[in-house]
Amino acid sequence: MANLSSRFAPVLLVIGCIIFGLGSLIVAHVELGGWAMSFWRLAISGIVFAVLAKVMGQRLPRSRRAIVYSLLSGVFLGLDLALWHESIYAVGPGISTLLNSLQIFFLAAIGFLYFNERQSILQLISLFLAMFGVAMIGSPEFSHNSAATWGFITGIISGAMLAASMTFIRKTHDTEPTPIFMLMQLISIGGVLAMIVPMFLFDQGNVLPNTWSEVGWILIYGTVMQCLAWGLIAYSIPKLSLALTGLLLLTEPIAALVIDYSLLDKPINTLQWSGALLTMLAIYLGSIKSRPTTLRNYRFFARFYKRKDQ
Repeated sequence: MANLSSRFAPVLLVIGCIIFGLGSLIVAHVELGGWAMSFWRLAISGIVFAVLAKVMGQRLPRSRRAIVYSLLSGVFLGLDLALWHESIYAVGPGISTLLNSLQIFFLAAIGFLYFNERQSILQLISLFLAMFGVAMIGSPEFSHNSAATWGFITGIISGAMLAASMTFIRKTHDTEPTPIFMLMQLISIGGVLAMIVPMFLFDQGNVLPNTWSEVGWILIYGTVMQCLAWGLIAYSIPKLSLALTGLLLLTEPIAALVIDYSLLDKPINTLQWSGALLTMLAIYLGSIKSRPTTLRNYRFFARFYKRKDQ
C-alpha cells in the first residue's frame, strides 16, 4: 500500500500545484479587493478546518506560545495572500506567482540570520540567477504596464511574508507539535483577524461579492485552493526525494504562466519567457540545496498528513 501511494505521489503533487495555479485565475476573475480576497479565503478555509478538527477530535495546543506562533503564522499568511492578490491585479497571475515563489530565498535568509544555517555556493549562484531572471521578466513589463512597479513590489514582498509564515509554523512545531487541522484553523483565525482593518481601509466598495457567481468562485477558492490543493501537496512531499520535490513544485508558477498567457491573453515575449525559465531554474537549484530552510517547512504540514495516512 505504501509503495502504491509513493508511486502516485508525483502525480498528486503536480495536481496540487496546478490547482494552486488555477487559484490565481479565480483571483483575476472575481472583482474583489486583494485584502478582501485574502479575508474570505482564510475565513472559508478556517470553517472547513474547524469542522475537520472537531470531527477528528483535535484540540488546541496546551502551550500558549504555540498558539501565539500559529496565529502569527496566520497574520503573515494573510499578508502574503493579500499582496499576492494585489500583484495578480497589477502584472497578472503568471508573473505574480513566479515572484511569490522567490520565498525560497527569504527562507534561506531567515535560516542564516536566526537558525545559523550556512548558505552554499550553489545557493548564492541561484540567488544571482533569480535576480537576473526577474530583471529579464520586468524590463518589458515596465515599458508598457504602468502598474508594473506595484506588481513587482507586492509580488516579491508576498514571498517574504510567506517565508515568515512558514517560519512561525516551524516555531509552533518546535514549541509543541500541533495537529494539522487545528494548526490550520489557528492560522486561518490569525489571518482573518489581520485582514479586517486593511480590508475596509484599502478595499472600500470591493469587500463583498456582487453576484452569486462570485460567491461560488470565492467558496471554491477557499475550499479547493486553500484546503484540497495544500492537502495534496503536503501529503505528497514526504513520499518523494528532495530533488524531485523541488522540481515538481515549479509546476505551480509554470501553470500560472501558461494560464495567464493562454486564457487571459497576457502578452509575454521571448525575453520574459527566458527570464521565467531562468528564475525557475534558480528556484530549483535553491530548493535542492536548502533543505533546512525550505522544504522542511513544507514537511511540517506533511508529517501530520503522513501520520493520518498510516
